[in-house]
Amino acid sequence: MSASARAAMFLPGIVVTFFAAAPVAESQHPARGRRLGYLGTVSPALAAPLLQAFREGLRELGYVEGENIAIEYRYAEGKPERLAELAAGLIRMNVAIIVAGETQAA
Repeated sequence: MSASARAAMFLPGIVVTFFAAAPVAESQHPARGRRLGYLGTVSPALAAPLLQAFREGLRELGYVEGENIAIEYRYAEGKPERLAELAAGLIRMNVAIIVAGETQAA
C-alpha cells in the first residue's frame, strides 16, 4: 500500500481527534489558531507524498496550512533514537496533537 493510500485511510480519525480538541486549544491560545505537530522518521523529501495527501485531506475539510492551521514539522532523518527528543520538543510547543508520519514514529 502506498504512503498516500495509508494517509487517506488514517486521515479522518486524526482530523476528528485534532479538531475535537481544538476548542480547548483555541481558548488557551486564541491568537495562534490551531497547531499540530508532525513527527517523521524519514527525511522531508521521503515524507513529501504522505504530507501532500495529509494536507489535501485537511484542505478538503476547510483547513489550509498557513491560513487557519499551522503544522510544526520534525524529522528524525533515519535516526529513530531521535524520535523521543523530537516528540518532547513538540510537546513543549503545546501542539494540540502530534501526527506520526510512519509506524515507527507512533
